[in-house]
Amino acid sequence: MEILGIDIGGSGIKGALVNAETGEMLTERYRIPTPSSRKPDDMAEVVRQIVEHFNYSGPVGCGFPSIVKEGVCLSAGNLHPSWVGVNIDELFTQATGREFTVLNDADAAGYASMNYGVGRGKSGLVIMITIGTGLGSGAFYNGVLLPNFELGQIPYKKYKKIEQWAAASAKEREDLTFERWGKRFNKFLKYVELIVAPDLIIVGGGTSKKWREFSHMINIETDVIKAELMNHAGIIGAAVACLREHHHGHLSEKS
Repeated sequence: MEILGIDIGGSGIKGALVNAETGEMLTERYRIPTPSSRKPDDMAEVVRQIVEHFNYSGPVGCGFPSIVKEGVCLSAGNLHPSWVGVNIDELFTQATGREFTVLNDADAAGYASMNYGVGRGKSGLVIMITIGTGLGSGAFYNGVLLPNFELGQIPYKKYKKIEQWAAASAKEREDLTFERWGKRFNKFLKYVELIVAPDLIIVGGGTSKKWREFSHMINIETDVIKAELMNHAGIIGAAVACLREHHHGHLSEKS
């Protein structure tokens, strides 16, 4: 089944048509920069443009960079505070006239990895970490999603949340080398290991493309591997989640 997957990030909103059964992308990725206001109506307009670009009329799967519960945004993440309490499903459905399934972006990326990528067939507690504007995290236990694990929200020193210190945006803001930033990212992974003791950590998101530049800085006990779907995982996973929602009516069910 061909489904439009959309991945919303702090810097860009991206979409592609996906074969949700095989996890294969059927089109090139189409990207529009996230509006600088990061407000609901402005972002909904970009989502509408992406749907129109693909001339698409079916249901849409969408990864969103924040805590999403039953389609409602529970925290602003790195977006505008006015997102809190917004029903994202409804907002995007109104803007586009298409039915939306919205889930956390790292959960979406994890879905792709657990179904079609390096996480496939992996049992136990697997944590997906996506490095972008923030640090997203998705948790899977024996292949089943545990939604909204927001490990990037852990307070750290003077920072309200550790992602402000250890995400890709901090690397850019402070112009850090991969070595210096990698130390920070490793520190974050140490906290993840300490708090949830995972069996495996998969690292994805935009920065994972530069894996060779910083992977040598990672020295925790847990196995840490790179997600090979990387930047496309959010799009693919959103489409897969959408297909499941339509088939089962429940996101965390295992196919």
